[in-house]
Amino acid sequence: MSKSDKVAWDTQELPQGDAKAKVVQNMFDAIAPRYDLVNRIMTFRLDTRWRKIAVRKLALARGARVLDLASGTGDLCVNLRKAGLHPLSFDMSFGMLAADHSKEPRVQADILRLPIATASVDGVTCGFALRNLVDLNVFFHEIARVTKSGGRIALLDVSTPTNPLIRWGNSVYFGKVVPRIGGLLSNRAAYNYLPKSVAYLPAPPQLVDMLQRAGFEHVRHEQLSGGLTQLMHATKR
Repeated sequence: MSKSDKVAWDTQELPQGDAKAKVVQNMFDAIAPRYDLVNRIMTFRLDTRWRKIAVRKLALARGARVLDLASGTGDLCVNLRKAGLHPLSFDMSFGMLAADHSKEPRVQADILRLPIATASVDGVTCGFALRNLVDLNVFFHEIARVTKSGGRIALLDVSTPTNPLIRWGNSVYFGKVVPRIGGLLSNRAAYNYLPKSVAYLPAPPQLVDMLQRAGFEHVRHEQLSGGLTQLMHATKR
């Protein structure tokens, strides 16, 4: 981790464009070794439940080929394999791919420009990475490109609860407690940045509209665990 990266993570202004891509890649390289441990602690293992729901909502037949994008250490790949699906893992962070525990095939690549043929996979998953992408619209069109007609996608990310009390508690927990947990177990600067990064995400109606415009139908947006997390699933037209 360079000094400039640490400054970028700590700044009040979130990075944009190419600067964001570099910051995100370096950040995940840095936190990869203890990423799973911190996730389990800070979500009270709810992250494992959210991924299982995403795979269930994917609703693909056994044997289907699924891309797991921004795959991290491979948690979703494990769930996909247990469901009888065949995952292929893509992530920009070499550190995350090196810490992968799924033993599934994995590739280091920019998921906004996938080295995958058009209409070649049955489904796509992405867990808690939408807010880290430079251009969500490009991403949605790219996953539409590689997904077969009738294929399915399931996308998870953090959310802002609509209930005022839950929203307040979530703000205190992820704004104050999570950075301290991250600082004790991993990297304080990175876990200062991650709670702020929810600001990158458009509102749910806009996300749904973007997916529809990219070529998906039957788009559904769900709030999980009182709105702590959001899940979108859809079918490729």
